[in-house]
Amino acid sequence: MFDRPDLGDQAILVSLDFGDADYQESVAECAELVRGSKVEILGMVQGKRQRPDAALFAGKGKVEEIAVMARATGANVVIFNHTLSPGQERNLERALQCRVIDRNSLILDIFAQRARSHEGKLQVELAQLSHLSTRLVRGWTHLERQKGGVGLRGPGETQLETDRRLLGIRVKALKDRLVQVQKQRSTQRRSRNRAGVVSVSIVGYTNAGKSTLFNALTKANIYTADQLFATLDTTSRKLFLNHDCSVVLSDTVGFIRDLPHTLVAAFRATLEETVQADLLLHVVDCASETRETQIDEVNKVLAEIDADGIPQLIVWNKSDLRELPPEIERDDEGTIVAVRVSALRGEGLELLRQAIAERVQVSANNHKEPYEHVAE
Repeated sequence: MFDRPDLGDQAILVSLDFGDADYQESVAECAELVRGSKVEILGMVQGKRQRPDAALFAGKGKVEEIAVMARATGANVVIFNHTLSPGQERNLERALQCRVIDRNSLILDIFAQRARSHEGKLQVELAQLSHLSTRLVRGWTHLERQKGGVGLRGPGETQLETDRRLLGIRVKALKDRLVQVQKQRSTQRRSRNRAGVVSVSIVGYTNAGKSTLFNALTKANIYTADQLFATLDTTSRKLFLNHDCSVVLSDTVGFIRDLPHTLVAAFRATLEETVQADLLLHVVDCASETRETQIDEVNKVLAEIDADGIPQLIVWNKSDLRELPPEIERDDEGTIVAVRVSALRGEGLELLRQAIAERVQVSANNHKEPYEHVAE
């Protein structure tokens, strides 16, 4: 029999190169994720492969290298910068005799640590259970043992079947509660629409400075930090653009490459603030060398939640790190397509307000249904 080891806080990070162009950026990002989950990295194992090994993902030789490093450093968890199948995860734990988690589990763990609102906690739990459900199929041996228990199962029901049933009951309860949250959000949106209020959502790659920008524009005081996924819960505030025009501005969770599908599905209620927006402020860390890749990754998630058709205004944030002045960028037709700002220093915010007001008016004219702005 083999029971899963406990999850530890001292890790070996494993990242294999399958020929991806952004491999080094992916490794750096995973290391930041691990540190953000309050786990210490004791060592890193890398290597090149053409394709994953069906049984162990990394191959027998590489797994032995991981085991040697884990024993030498005293690591109690091995974190793969990849998505592992349930079978690969189980086989690796048997071979390494320590806990093994993949990138999806790591992201879910960070979300569990950071969720603050009631809705956020419900969504994180749903995502975790959706992920766990795939681990109950041909999973660990202790789940297959018959196990006595009063009131838990019918005749002959195995522990695996019981786990599946109880998990299904909990998932249904969470979905029902989130439906109620979704109804409340829909009621709030209808009220805003009746008042003619324009909705603007801030989107972008995680740690691009979205919450810092939100605070700078609205004078709010939501939590900010130089770490991935500092914000999980959507916050909305009224933003006055000029003396007779205002919008509702919403700060949303940051996106990341290969965001687990279970997480996108679970956070759909929160992300509906993005789906229902009239304009998206796509915040980009202009000092990042991978900014173009990050833009593509955000657009992929937007397409997945059916928000790719909403007008976007690019906000090049952290311009001070590149010593660039605030500036409005227009296309050949004169439409504002981007604004360069420094949210931390408060530079270019007035230009951004002007740009939002102009884009909102252009969008209203295109639809021939002018927005009724809320007077200050």
